[in-house]
Amino acid sequence: MSYRRAAKNTSPPGPRGHGLALGLGWLLAEPRLFPRWRERYGDVFMLHATGFAPPLVVVADPAEAKRIFAGDPATLRPGDANSGPLRELVGEQSLLLLDEERHLHRRKLMLPPFHGERMRIYGELMREIADAEIDSWPLGRAFPLHPSMQAITLRVILRAVFGIDHEERVLGRLEKLFVRYSNQGMRPWMLLMARRELPSFGPWRSFLRTRAEIDEFLRDEIDNRTCDPQLEARQDILSLLIQARDEDGEGLSPAELRDQLMTLLIAGHETTATGLAWSIERLLRHPRVLQRLTMELAEDRDEYLGYVIQESLRSRPVIPFALRYATEPVPVGDYLAPADSLIAVSISLIHQRPDLYPEPAAFRPERFEDGRTQSFAWLPFGGGVRRCLGAAFATYEMRIVLRRMLERCELHTPDPRPERPRRRAVTFVPHRGARVVLRERTPTSCALGAMSSIATV
Repeated sequence: MSYRRAAKNTSPPGPRGHGLALGLGWLLAEPRLFPRWRERYGDVFMLHATGFAPPLVVVADPAEAKRIFAGDPATLRPGDANSGPLRELVGEQSLLLLDEERHLHRRKLMLPPFHGERMRIYGELMREIADAEIDSWPLGRAFPLHPSMQAITLRVILRAVFGIDHEERVLGRLEKLFVRYSNQGMRPWMLLMARRELPSFGPWRSFLRTRAEIDEFLRDEIDNRTCDPQLEARQDILSLLIQARDEDGEGLSPAELRDQLMTLLIAGHETTATGLAWSIERLLRHPRVLQRLTMELAEDRDEYLGYVIQESLRSRPVIPFALRYATEPVPVGDYLAPADSLIAVSISLIHQRPDLYPEPAAFRPERFEDGRTQSFAWLPFGGGVRRCLGAAFATYEMRIVLRRMLERCELHTPDPRPERPRRRAVTFVPHRGARVVLRERTPTSCALGAMSSIATV
């Protein structure tokens, strides 16, 4: 759909109504309302949720997305845009909340631990953790898969950050704290709480108390690791970040390390877990795709697995949009986004464009086989210099865990109806938790030999 033609000094059109009602609609019914508004107003529209959030300018055109991602970071500020929903969760010095030179400087310091070859040392760890979780699943009884995926990805990132050899008892305690913290901090009410100075009461008090416990743990770990005589020989992410130095010999302060660790631990497991849950939810409702994937994996061919992951992240993106805060009026398409507005590149709406993805509602991994996806048309990890630092790590983990599940499990769905997206703070998860039934589980020692006998729904 093309933009409506308008003068460049005209604000984008958009739905009318009480600001609170529009804000609650955004919070509670975005997957249903945003496609309707795009159909009505075009690829650029504005939501005035007065009293709820700044004006939101939604962009559903990949060409405009490219211009926004490449825009002047002094005018289009991702850190300021993310600050509202994420500051309390990850800390004000998180890479997600930094802008301009400071962001680029800190990103450069954090890149080495995510180098492709280095992250592959975690492959066997990912398989072992996935196997242990699969062994705990009940047979013949429906259960939600999403919590299990969260458990796998949290254990992986904890061991990647603190070291595979770290004391199991200590990591077990931190794992319990982070499960509680994620459950508290990823509720939709956090989006409201985080934008206001609120007194410490009820669930907000519980959230702050859990955060204080995690802070104490992280401070102790940073202090102990900094003094470790074996620091230079260690390969875990915390040790590498402590040793990281720029060209002037400057490293990360303890406070910065704390916020970056919080970012890695939250972002490094929540989004990957949700991507895994959606991938299984999609596969179990498309027998043809599942059958082809299991057959190709049995022949030790995994190209199609990559296409399945791409299509899953296209059809069910975990993060619905990438935000920029406009410090001054910014041209967007045929309109002018006002100063102090949030510009939201809608990943969900771009992924559903029929001119980019024919029959966008269909789950069709084959659409990625030619490798010719249009630039800025596939954006599950964002784009430009702000593209997710852990994108390669997340994709690698998804490939290993999905393959392990398909090698060992005969999974079915107790309900053939697709699960709709449900908001979990800034992410969208399957609303029933990606419920599955495990019909058969192959022992780890026999997993590869069992591939040819895996049944489909």
